[in-house]
Amino acid sequence: MAERKIPLERIRTDGWFERLGESISSFHTLCDVLGERFFAFALIAGARVSSLMIDRFNPDQSLVEFSLGGIDEDPATEAPLQRMTVVEFRHRLVAALLAGEPPPPRIDQVSADDLDGVQRFIGPRVLLLAPLYGYGLKELVIDGKKPTVVLERAAQIESYPLKSFQARLREHVQEDLERGVERQGGTAIDLEHVAKAEAAAKSGDHKAVVALLGSWPMPLAIYWRTPEGQMLPEAARQRIADGLGLLGTAVSKLGDPSQGEEILRLAVQYAQDGRAAAGIFQRLGRMLLDSQRYGEAVGPLRRAQTLGAPPKELFIDLATAFSRRGRHVAAIACVEEAARAGADKKALAPLRSELEQALGPALVAWKKAARV
Repeated sequence: MAERKIPLERIRTDGWFERLGESISSFHTLCDVLGERFFAFALIAGARVSSLMIDRFNPDQSLVEFSLGGIDEDPATEAPLQRMTVVEFRHRLVAALLAGEPPPPRIDQVSADDLDGVQRFIGPRVLLLAPLYGYGLKELVIDGKKPTVVLERAAQIESYPLKSFQARLREHVQEDLERGVERQGGTAIDLEHVAKAEAAAKSGDHKAVVALLGSWPMPLAIYWRTPEGQMLPEAARQRIADGLGLLGTAVSKLGDPSQGEEILRLAVQYAQDGRAAAGIFQRLGRMLLDSQRYGEAVGPLRRAQTLGAPPKELFIDLATAFSRRGRHVAAIACVEEAARAGADKKALAPLRSELEQALGPALVAWKKAARV
């Protein structure tokens, strides 16, 4: 069989969860109680949440009343109502997502003109789960009996055998349940864990950070919306922000930058303009840099600068962001600021050399005007 390439742009579902959220009045409440990722799972699995009975002091024991159909089932069919705690509900959703889908069309029946057939061949759940984990589907390559999917993630092009990619997404779903999103051991916020997480982060043990603090985001998101959360003492708010900052970075380093970004933005809410804020914005900017979202990184890094973040590393990050966006004059200015702040000359040398080459003779004129 000759190789065939089927573009997937027309069936990509990037941003489907965010767009759907605009039409659901209780979207933010459901995300806070269930967990944003798990609410997305509910929509994919065809779970229809009819009511929530929220336990403010132990959110995981909140009750969810729902019916569970499925994306491939007749929407007119009435499914019985079920009631479970949030933790039980998450288990139920993951079990539904990991269950088998209806058999796809035969490989020789897949045609670029038959979008429905292509969707069924790849898998409806795959198409909805992929953007949740940062995968942008680009192309289906059919060569013999081993179809391959070509995709983009973090500005990198990757390709996987279709079955391997389907298995990879199932692993992501299972990891969400296992690595602390499930919040085993209760939801108490123990601020003493922050010091332990700081030590773990310093040694590069990101898994230990998640084990210590992985239960925090959902109850803290709910708590922030309560009068008690708004009246939390300043010192406690800043320490919570420290913990969320460590957790967001760790989750991102473990391969889930979108979830890490959500946690860091929650940290921003707790920090506001307090002691922890500069570090949180710097973490957010650095995470965006690591994800090659250079333009988006500039705003948080500039905010960190305004809030008094230590300039040495901050200006190196800013220089990198500006350089990758082609803003070479701004980048070289940041390199000079980093040098004045005491940054290691050897660390700056590759970036300085790259910028000097990009600017050429204009750099001499700039240095003369700026008196550098």
